[in-house]
Amino acid sequence: MRQGRDRRRYAHLIDLTTEFTDADKRCTAAGRSPLLRRVKRGWVWNQFFVLEEYTGLEPLYIGKLHSDMDKGDGSIKYILTGEGAGTTFTIDDNTGDIHAIQRLDREMKAQYVLRAQARNRLTDRPLEPESEFIVKIQDINDNEPRFLDGPYWATVPEMSQIGTSVIQLTATDADDPTYGNSARVVYSILEGQPYFSVDAKTGVLRVSLADMDRETRENYSVVIQAKDMGGQMGGLAGTTTVNITLTDINDNPPMFDQRLYQMSIPEAAPMGSVVGRIWAKDRDIGINAEMRYSIIDGDGRDTFDVSTDPTNLFGIITVKKPLDFETKPSYTLKVEGANTQVDPLFHHHGPFKDVTIVHVSVEDVDEPPLFDSPGYYIELPEDAEIGTVVKTVSARDPDSANNTVRYSIERTNDLDKYFYIDITSGALMTVRTLDREEMSWHNITVLAMEMNNPSQIASVSVAIKITDVNDNPPSLTHYLEAYVCENAKAGQLIQMVTAVDVDEPQGGQHFYYSLAPEAANNPNFTLRDNQDNTAWVLTRRGGWSQQQQTVFHLPIIISDSEHTSTSTLTIRVCSCDHEGNVLSCNAEAYSLPASLSRGALIAILACIFVLLVMILLMLSLRTHRKKTFLCDEEENVHENIVRYDDEGGGEEDTEAFDIAAMWNPREAHHHPGKMRQDMLPEIESLSRYVPQACVLGGGGGDSSVHGYVLAKLLEADLDLCAPPYDSLQTYAYEGEGSVAESLSSLQSGTSNTDHEYDYLNDWGPRFRKLAEMYGVLEANSPPLW
Repeated sequence: MRQGRDRRRYAHLIDLTTEFTDADKRCTAAGRSPLLRRVKRGWVWNQFFVLEEYTGLEPLYIGKLHSDMDKGDGSIKYILTGEGAGTTFTIDDNTGDIHAIQRLDREMKAQYVLRAQARNRLTDRPLEPESEFIVKIQDINDNEPRFLDGPYWATVPEMSQIGTSVIQLTATDADDPTYGNSARVVYSILEGQPYFSVDAKTGVLRVSLADMDRETRENYSVVIQAKDMGGQMGGLAGTTTVNITLTDINDNPPMFDQRLYQMSIPEAAPMGSVVGRIWAKDRDIGINAEMRYSIIDGDGRDTFDVSTDPTNLFGIITVKKPLDFETKPSYTLKVEGANTQVDPLFHHHGPFKDVTIVHVSVEDVDEPPLFDSPGYYIELPEDAEIGTVVKTVSARDPDSANNTVRYSIERTNDLDKYFYIDITSGALMTVRTLDREEMSWHNITVLAMEMNNPSQIASVSVAIKITDVNDNPPSLTHYLEAYVCENAKAGQLIQMVTAVDVDEPQGGQHFYYSLAPEAANNPNFTLRDNQDNTAWVLTRRGGWSQQQQTVFHLPIIISDSEHTSTSTLTIRVCSCDHEGNVLSCNAEAYSLPASLSRGALIAILACIFVLLVMILLMLSLRTHRKKTFLCDEEENVHENIVRYDDEGGGEEDTEAFDIAAMWNPREAHHHPGKMRQDMLPEIESLSRYVPQACVLGGGGGDSSVHGYVLAKLLEADLDLCAPPYDSLQTYAYEGEGSVAESLSSLQSGTSNTDHEYDYLNDWGPRFRKLAEMYGVLEANSPPLW
């Protein structure tokens, strides 16, 4: 029974308006065709209306489709197509009943468009044209209002007036606003009274309590309700939360947390040191709490300073001037703190500033000695005697103890130890001779140390300028050489000379020039003092010639009224063109005879050249002969000295040449001529043969042999084609019985024709030296040098 009532409640039957059509009966006769007539539409579909949110157990009955052609015999089949057919809606193909098999929600889909048709079940031929109908879902109040953007955050200035708007809220209802009151929303406040209120229709949240103070309470949470059905009973409701923060305004004056601050600072604290911090508290925040501090009174307003820290909240007391406990041990400051931003609406809340007192105590510290001057500048002449007191420096202990002070010099500034300071008096004096030209400034550092506390040391700079004394003579500048042209006339200027002096007299330099007494009356040059620290060197004559004399030396005396020096000017005679430009200057130390012409000079040079060519030709011929002699493999002779490790090699050894007969111990260390340095043999090598005429001062016996050896040594040293050294070979034994046979060069059979150079005597006196070395000396010939 209950299900039947639900179905009658939610289902709406179709109102069918049926038009009956009369069909003409077809008469069939033989040979005659049937008469066809238009079949009129037999049904018209209307809309179905159904409420949403059906919750019954059986399918929701929507309506019934029926055709007037349906005889009830089951020959007609009903077909449903369109939106939701088969999924949301079903139809009984026999009876035409339509049911909803799913829950309908108007907020999801408000209507469905369907199409229905009746067909012959056997032939599937449509009996009626397809018709379209709409199933509309009727709304019920099944959706509560919603605040889609909640929860909300809002701000409002503190102390706002009643009615000040805070925020506007909007709730949405998914129900149909055109059907009944399902979507008519009314706002109300559930939590937040009496501070705030909400407009029931617009949802605007407003301040409802005056003088709300942020410093008392800053945050509020307000619950707002939105109810549909116009707020009536049975309506659905939704809520949201609005978090409201009171923003700050400058409605509170600052106040110092202390009326008197006690601070202390050591007297040695440098300027800018932080003494302490003060704070004028303000109940406001942000820019309304920012402070500006200033010292408005007190005996320390010139000694200390106050500034605001980076947060703009605290005041920082700093040292502005040096402190001295012995001079003033304490200071008093009157400091004011005031807001930087003031709201004119709240002037009645009082002055937005406050004042406090700061007492600063200066702490005593053990300070280093203090000099009576931050630095000393002294001028001292360079001729000051050793022991001269330059300056007496003075330092004292600034502390109340007044300890004794001792003085010293920082030696890293006076490495050469020019000065000395008395340890007790501070008298600075010289201990070495000063020289301005060597060092014009002396920068030293004097140290002062407390007697009872050596760690307390002070220093001061002493700059000593060495003043000039005329103690150096002047001298010519680097122009110490000049020239005079051969075509120079008498009285012609050849050089302007200037002088330099390392001294720097206060009145400036003034030099006097003159010729040395020995050159005062020379016939060649004269000197003119221009009285402007320069002088001219002038010629006294003309007719200069390089052949007569190429160089002149002119001594010049320079004086600066106290010191005198002499410098020599070198003047060369040069060949010049007509404009005075130098072409050449002959620097030979000697001159050719005046009678010797240029042609004669050329002839002499040609003879010398021919002589040199002949000497080179002769040496090349001699070299060729030497190479032929040395390259003969059969006659290749080495001058050898044979040394045995033991004596007694057999009788054949006695046939070797006895070299001991040629050895003269008295002449062993006398070697004329330049000897070879390639290697030092144990005994000089000997040649087999040398003409006896080469022996000078010939005597008999040992002297002949000694001269012979020396002559051969000289020949070997001067022979450019000889082997580079005298070889020394050692054999087990030598002699006729040995494989090498006799190695003595004295027994080799060679011709001595290659060593005769007597023809050199016929070449004249210039080849006499060569004839002495290689040929036979002529009797009674005079000495060469």
